[in-house]
Amino acid sequence: MTVVLGIDAAWTAHNPSGLALATQDQGKWSLHSVWPSYADFLDAPMPSAADLPDRVASLCGRYPDLIAVDMPLSDLPITARRAADREVSRAYGGRAAATHSPSALRPGPIADRMRQELGSRGYELRHSARPDGRLAEVYPHPALIELLQAPRRLPYKIQRAGKYWPDLPPSARRANLRIEWTRILKTLENLLPGTRNALAMPPTDASLASLKYFEDQLDAIICAAVAVEIIEGRATSYGDATAAVWIPTPRPCADVSL
Repeated sequence: MTVVLGIDAAWTAHNPSGLALATQDQGKWSLHSVWPSYADFLDAPMPSAADLPDRVASLCGRYPDLIAVDMPLSDLPITARRAADREVSRAYGGRAAATHSPSALRPGPIADRMRQELGSRGYELRHSARPDGRLAEVYPHPALIELLQAPRRLPYKIQRAGKYWPDLPPSARRANLRIEWTRILKTLENLLPGTRNALAMPPTDASLASLKYFEDQLDAIICAAVAVEIIEGRATSYGDATAAVWIPTPRPCADVSL
């Protein structure tokens, strides 16, 4: 068995982080489970990221072979844009998927603490100087471009719906979001069977908080899917010998129709 953990890590302490577990058994990958926060995953507040591998082992009978995190990570203190950010932005900026700019404050100490605590458990950062590291930084926006063979960044973030469709009423914006979520879930179900059962589409009248929980879990599954691509040798690293963002290589002829 092979196990990967995907984390949609919040850049601030007060926001929740989604988590997703995927496993490979007899050559077939599937989604094991998805969780809306560290507290739900650990059944307790998370005192340390070092606790995460033990929880994975209790659920799957094996420690994770790779942990993929959507958050800037580096072997050096992060104070500004890194080579990894610049490379991803050059490659995907024209498709509206440039990286956000990290700083010493955001995610700052949160990212440093996660890297250090997971590193204490043998999960060192994966980059050009350490290609077998078991902790990988990933980025869902360019990942979805490659997994869905999309021309540009997908409009699927609830908090940006007003910017995507400024002339539409809220009900129409939600309808468009559901179309995008359906596309993404179909692709993830093909990559990780069990996704649809683990993450149900929220009702049309769901609260904004419920929609954000859904979105966090969706991003966590995307992170797990990228971890699978890394393990299967179908991902490219953007960065240097201190930090790298891993993005799936283009996929041939994927069927992403509704």
